[in-house]
Amino acid sequence: MFQRCGSLCLNNLKLQSHLSSKYMSTLSRAEAKKRRNALFEEEKKMQRSAIGRIEKIEVKYKSPTEDVVLIMNKDISTPHDCAKHISEGITNVSALALVDGNPWDMHKPFKSDCNLELLSMMTPKISAINYAFWRTCSFILGAVADTAFKDDITVHLHSFPVPVIKSGSFVYDVFIDLPDWKPTEAELRAMSALFIKFINSEIPIERLETTEFIAKEMFCNNPFKYKQIPDIAANSVNNKVTLYRIGDHIDISKGPMIGNTKMIGRCTVSAVHKLTSDDNEVLYRFQGVAIPKGILLNHFAYSILENRAKKLNDIIWQPQKDLEEDFAENIQVGVNT
Repeated sequence: MFQRCGSLCLNNLKLQSHLSSKYMSTLSRAEAKKRRNALFEEEKKMQRSAIGRIEKIEVKYKSPTEDVVLIMNKDISTPHDCAKHISEGITNVSALALVDGNPWDMHKPFKSDCNLELLSMMTPKISAINYAFWRTCSFILGAVADTAFKDDITVHLHSFPVPVIKSGSFVYDVFIDLPDWKPTEAELRAMSALFIKFINSEIPIERLETTEFIAKEMFCNNPFKYKQIPDIAANSVNNKVTLYRIGDHIDISKGPMIGNTKMIGRCTVSAVHKLTSDDNEVLYRFQGVAIPKGILLNHFAYSILENRAKKLNDIIWQPQKDLEEDFAENIQVGVNT
């Protein structure tokens, strides 16, 4: 049922398919992924070539110990580039930026002169870093679900909602053509191993804004994403759709996310729960828990987080005001009980 992960041999269940014709794909997942990446690269190159004459901007970096003025390139240079100019130590720990006080991806180009702060996973009392960490974990969980199954099993990523740290787990909802699947402990461990593989690869998380048309071309093989894209574009700035990529996995999200998978520490794919969507489609809610690298918990303390993350996470959507209160109260990322 799953692809092999390292030397771990996984169960190969033979379950009858009940796949509706509307979810059948003309391309295999591997072919669809290859096509999506080709479009991503083409769009990235086109945007770079459209910049034209390079304009210089002034980025004022502020930290508790120093202030630095950097001359960078408009629409090209990123907070990650600035971090490399400052020091290797800053580069290694910077997970998220604040540009003029607003959360900003480490690999998102600057648009104008600005003030810059760089946040690590240990930055106290900055709720945006919690938000980005949890969202990134959901993003990687989707990559795990998309990678774990053999190609003869139809898998369509559905969505991952706004993080609610108090819920105790990050989630991703997935359509899988296995209507009676109940994952075993061995299968959950195998998916956790895939998650760890993404982390250990130390992959930078790329960001790309594109048009509704290009996004639909990329996700034409996924009926859920394809249907969601027009609403996403209509509710975004300049009708753009924001994409993120780790390795060869691409997904849609408003962001921001942390800059590199290496900043995630201990992690577990804790549970998969069967759901029924608003359209009466069967979805599986993948759930996980993780803590940032550098935060140390003993086995007993971490097992409390794992056990909580096994419970069905139905605390998903909340008004923005409530979300902001959640993040203000929860400074330690992923270790709330």
